[in-house]
Parts: sequence; structure tokens; C-alpha cells
Amino acid sequence: MGTTARELYERGRDASNAQRYAAARRLLERASARATDAGADLQSRIAGTMAYVLAQTGEAARAEALCREALDRDGVSAETQAIVAGQLGLLFTRAGRLDDADEMLTRAITSLSGTARANCLLNRSLVHMHRRAFAASTADLEQAVTIYEAEGDAAAAAEARHNLGYTALLRGDLVEALELMARSRPVIAAGSPEGAAMSDLDRAEVLRDAGLVDEAERLLDSVATTFGAAGMRQSQAEAEYHLARSLVRHDPARAEGVARSAARRFRALGAESWAARSDAIRLDARLARTLANDLRGGRSAALPAAAEFAATVETLSACGFPAEATAVRFSAALAADQRGEPDAAERLPRLARDSPTPLRLRAAEVRAARAQAHGRSTEARRHAAHGLDLLSDWQRSFGALDLQVSLAMHGTGLIFRGLAAAGDSRDPAILFDWSERARHLSQQVAPVRPPRDGHLADDLATLRMLRTDLSGTEWTTDPRVRALRDRVRDRQWTETGAGDLRPRVTLDELRASLDPDTAVLSYVFTGASLLCLVTTADASRIVDLDWPDVKRASDGLRADLDVSAAIRSGPMAEVVARALDDRMLRLDEALLGPLRIAIGTRRLVLTVPGLLAGIPWAMLPTNHARPFTLATSVSRWMQERPTAAPMRSVGFVGGPRVPRAVEEVHAAASAWPDPAVLIGENARVDAVTDLAGRVDLLHIAAHGHHAVDNPLFAGFELADGTLFGYDVDLIPHPPETVVLSACELGHSSVRWGEEALGMTRVWLHAGTRSVIAAPAVVSDDIASTLLAAVHLGLSRDESPAVALAAASEATGHRTPFQCHGSGF
Repeated sequence: MGTTARELYERGRDASNAQRYAAARRLLERASARATDAGADLQSRIAGTMAYVLAQTGEAARAEALCREALDRDGVSAETQAIVAGQLGLLFTRAGRLDDADEMLTRAITSLSGTARANCLLNRSLVHMHRRAFAASTADLEQAVTIYEAEGDAAAAAEARHNLGYTALLRGDLVEALELMARSRPVIAAGSPEGAAMSDLDRAEVLRDAGLVDEAERLLDSVATTFGAAGMRQSQAEAEYHLARSLVRHDPARAEGVARSAARRFRALGAESWAARSDAIRLDARLARTLANDLRGGRSAALPAAAEFAATVETLSACGFPAEATAVRFSAALAADQRGEPDAAERLPRLARDSPTPLRLRAAEVRAARAQAHGRSTEARRHAAHGLDLLSDWQRSFGALDLQVSLAMHGTGLIFRGLAAAGDSRDPAILFDWSERARHLSQQVAPVRPPRDGHLADDLATLRMLRTDLSGTEWTTDPRVRALRDRVRDRQWTETGAGDLRPRVTLDELRASLDPDTAVLSYVFTGASLLCLVTTADASRIVDLDWPDVKRASDGLRADLDVSAAIRSGPMAEVVARALDDRMLRLDEALLGPLRIAIGTRRLVLTVPGLLAGIPWAMLPTNHARPFTLATSVSRWMQERPTAAPMRSVGFVGGPRVPRAVEEVHAAASAWPDPAVLIGENARVDAVTDLAGRVDLLHIAAHGHHAVDNPLFAGFELADGTLFGYDVDLIPHPPETVVLSACELGHSSVRWGEEALGMTRVWLHAGTRSVIAAPAVVSDDIASTLLAAVHLGLSRDESPAVALAAASEATGHRTPFQCHGSGF
């Protein structure tokens, strides 16, 4: 006797649940052929499962017809009718027909029990998510989890818990979202590659909303490929949609193409609501291209027509996506303003208080842009400030440094609108306020230490071993490294609590606190121009700088610095030195030349945007032998000045493979009466972090590794592997001052146009007051001589910035070493 229709159906259903849709379809077709005499009930169940497979592989219309036919068949039990209604409800959900979906799924839920009921609860939660009815979504999912666990279905419980994480994402709680998804992923991924991809699709949304777009986009590219290979056209299109959403901020040209592809796939599947959402991204991308080109003075892309915006709004509204429709209305208003239509302001919609935070930020940005375009600078600043206050409230819930910085992505447009309007005011107090807002966007939260975690320590230890064994390329691509890095970051996000908000100071408060020998230089980049606010005890004035000149003088700077450090003798040395001197003169004239009269011989506090993070300020002629510090913000500098105290306990670390590390450490340590020194096999990660928690001053001479994608994985090479930024962030009582004699670790990754995050920032975020580091390579012999002289000054209670300036003058070495934070 051959395989029965029921056995084939059950095997087909299992294959469908495992996302093996080609196999499922073959089995269900065989089951259907053998079920002609098996009764209406089995025939309807086969049709319902086949409908799900067809919908997943791009035949939505045929899937709906099969379900309708099954519901109309005579002799079908109430339970089977409910199961088919649930399948039809899921089809309607995917097509964006939310009212129809809710009706069918509710009908199913009232008639089912056990796992079948839980499945429909899970699917109805998606309808609630689309409607942003988060309480209802959470209630359905919690019921589903309870049922699945009672039935012993761990995989389904994991999926429901994952969807609870997705609901948290939509609410804006990224940490809870990541925690729930991370708990669920191992179970989901064990089922099939497609199941893992479904989990990763939602995880990529969390990473994108957290601002970690590089990781999000790599993940989305990967899952789109997986779905395509499996013939899962709906899921493939959803991955493309989310990829376009991520790209639109930094690569609008590619975003436009990806969004167009996603819309085309959705329309082929009959998913018109998803197609309209993709159209919204495509319109935003075209608008972003136009605005960016206008800002740069380049050739503008054609603005989308008003009719395109209107059609997309109408479709989204009809399909039950009011938040997306409202976002498109704001984009339409901005485009109308660009076209010079005078009534655009009248079409700006009002938002409810419970609207999603990204939508409220978008509304503030558009209102600020419109006000600025019409010359209403005060109104533009008010709208931009309101948006940044919303963002600050969101950021305050997170203590992890990388998450704070990444969330700044959402405020980039607001910052540039506010800075431009502040510059237009020509009021020093207003420009200073906005300069500090820009600095505080990712630096306003004081850290809160997570509890010690043995699993975290184990993961970091494994990463240290892999960092030693793998080359640079292997380190960035090895799947073991990626999995461990994800786990370390996820644990840090979920275990680090919110910190205290550091208040901003006013310009009047700054001037009242300044002595006659100090000037503050607040450099401000508005997106199109570079300004500097010069503040002394008796005056403040705004100076316009030539941004094109600065940019020309900066192009190729890093390469020149590296070559200069490498070639110090031989026939080319003089040529290289002369070329670097010429570049330093040009940078000096562009950045400090217009300010020389105002600053005189004063020591300097500088705050700079990310675009100037790589400037070697100590090598500019105007700053020769002048004490200066690169402050994270003027507000923090003022707040930390009174806490400065003499350094009494000092520690030195010499890492492996640095030719003069031991010599440098002993020469510098000789300036102190009782230094702690770790060299050779004693310079291990645990010993160094322990030492760092016990001393006022820590000096590390070791090779450094810079990590552009996440600087918390940058670090120092020690005897037993790399000391990562994550290790630093866990030190309970970090040193007051840190000296980094390591290649590249003063270098910063510029993120979102205003912020910079590097190993210096890791120490400063951890609570260190000042860090001496270089943004470029310095030869070992020069670093050794210069830093030994720095310690002579520090041992005489000179501040770090004063000691560094004096050492530079005494040794005659002009290097990129500079003081960060509160250097005096």
C-alpha cells in the first residue's frame, strides 16, 4: 500500500514549516491528487497549507483562491474552517489588507485551541503591529508563548518571543528588542537557514534603528540572498525594502534603486501596501539626492512630482499605514518647498504624542527646514531643538557608548538645520548653544557600569585569541569573530543601564569662568560652511573660515603623516619633511590664521566636529609650544576643571613587538618615585585592567588596532592578546589621565557627520579626564623621547596639556601627540 494522502499532507506541512517550500509543494500536490476520496476536511487542510506555500513563493492570487474554495466546500468541520480562515488571514496580512486579516484571524482564534490557536494569535499580532496597537500585539504574543510552552513547542515559542522583541523595536525600546531576539535566535536558527534568515531580517532592523547601518546592511544583503535562493519572494522583497530604508540616509542613489526593485517584487506578489511603502522610500531617496546635491552646489536630481507623493499617501492610508502615510506627507511638503510652492506649510500634518519617535524627529526636521528656507531662523532653531530634545530623551535610556553614538544618526539633519540657523543669526550665544548641542548629541550621558559577567569575560578572552591568530582581513570576515562580537555587544547593550544627563553651560557661564590666559575655540560645521566661535573672558566673536581651503589642505593628510613617520633619513627625508611642513602651513592659515589676533598667546580649549577629528593640531605652527586640549565639550571641560588633583599613583605598560617599549617605559617611569611597571609576560589583560583601576595615571606603550566599524573592538596588543575598548568600559575606577603611545589609537571614526568615536573617546567615556594620544603614526624613538619629557612635567604637577607643550619645546620634536578631554 502506498503513502496515504494524509501522510503526504503531514510531510508537506512539516516541509512548509521548515521553509522547504519546493519540497512542500511537491508533497502537497501529491496529497491533493490522492485526496479525492479522502473527504472534504483533508482536502481543505491540504488547500490551506498549499495556499501558504504559494503565497511564500509569489503566487498570492492563486493562494487566496484556494482558501476561498476550501472555505466554501461542503462537509468541512468547524475546526478545519477556522484553520483555513487563519491561513487566509495571514495572506491578507501580507497583502496589507489589515481589516480583512483581523476579521479572518479573529474568526479562527475563537474556534481553535492549542497550537493552532497560538499560530493565529501570533499572526494577528502582526496586524496589531502594522496598526501600531502595541498593547494588543503584546497581549496576543504573550498568550501564544504560554500556549506553545504548554504544548512543548520550543521552536514556536521562540518565534513568538522573537516577535515580542519586534514589538519592542516598533515601540522604540531597542535594548529589549535585542535581548528578546538574541534569546530566541539559537532555537529559530537551528530549524533551517531560512528560519535563521527570518530572525536576522528583524535583527537587522534593530541594528539599523540603533544606527549600526554597516552591520545592518551586511545582514540584509545576506538574508535577501538566502530568501532568493529559497524562492521566498515576499521575504526577499521585505529584505530589499529594509535595505533601502537603511541606505536612504547615506547612499540615496543606491537606496532609490533597491526600493524600486522591492516595489516591483511586491506588486508581482499582489502586496500593494508593501509596494507603496517601498515607493515611499524611493521618493525619500530621490528627495535626499536633490537636497544633498543642492547643498554641494552640484547638479540636482529631478524632484518627485507632487502626484507621486499624493498617490503613495492615498495607498498607504487605505491600507492602514497612517504613520508611513504621514511621513510621506512631510516629505511631500519638503519637496513642495523646494519647488517654491507657497502653500506647502499649510499641508504639514499634526502628530499625536504617541507617534513613533523617528516620525516625530522627521517632522521636526522638515518644519525646521521650511522655516530656514523662508528666513525664519528663530523658528528653525525652535523646531530643531524640539527634535533634539526628543532624541535626548531616547538616548538617555541607554548607557552603552556605541549605542549612544549610533543613535545620533537620527539627529544629523536636525543638528545641521540648527547649526545653519544658529550661524545665520550671527549671535555668539546662539552659536555656542548649538555647538554644545552638537557635541552633546552622543556625549551627554555619563556611563553606568554593568555588573561583572563571566560569560562576557569568556567571550572577550576567545576574541583575544582569535585577534592574535587571524590576519586583518580574516578578523573582519571570520564567522566565529562576528558571532562573538555580536554577543559581546548585545550583552553590553542589555546590561548597561541609563546614565545621568550632563547639563550644558551657557556662553555667559563660560566667559565668567575663563581666566585671561585661556581662549575657547568652538569650530562648527553647518553642512556647507565652517565657522569658529572665539571666546575669551572679555569677548566672543564668530569668524568665517574657508571650508574649501580647509578641505583642500586636509586631502591626503593622513598619508603624508604616515610617510613622514616612516621616512626620517635618506635622500627623500628632506623632500617628505618639506611637503609636510607646507601642508601644516596651509592648514594653519586656514584653521588658525584668521584667529591669531583674537587668541594671542593664550592656551586653548578646542571643540571640533568629526570632519576635523584627524587634524594634528599640535603640528600647526600657531600652536607650537602652546598648551591646548581637544575637549569633548566645553560643558564637560568646565565641570571637570574643579576636580583636577595631583597625580600620586602611576602605572606603565609595555606591550610585545614594540622595539623600544621597555626603554620608553623605564625612561618615563624614572620621573616618578614609586611606579608600577608591567612588561613582557606580566603585561596581560587582567593585570593591565586591574592596574588601570588603581592608578591616577596610566601609560601604555603597545601596538594599537583601530576598528572603524566599532571602535569598542579597537585595542592594545598585550602579552595574552588584545585589550579591547569593551574591557576599558568595564574598569570601575579608570585613571584620571591616560597616555597612549600606540599607533592609530588617537584616530577616530567619524560617524554621522558630527561625531567621532575612537579609543580616546572610549577612555573619556569610561571616566578618564584627559588622554594624550596621536591621530597618526609616530616613530618609536621620537615617541619615547617626547613622552619621557612629558612625565617630567606631570611629576611636577603640571597639567597634561602644559606638560605636553613643554616637552615638545624642550625636545624639539613636533609630533601629532595632543591632549584630549580636560587637559588643563
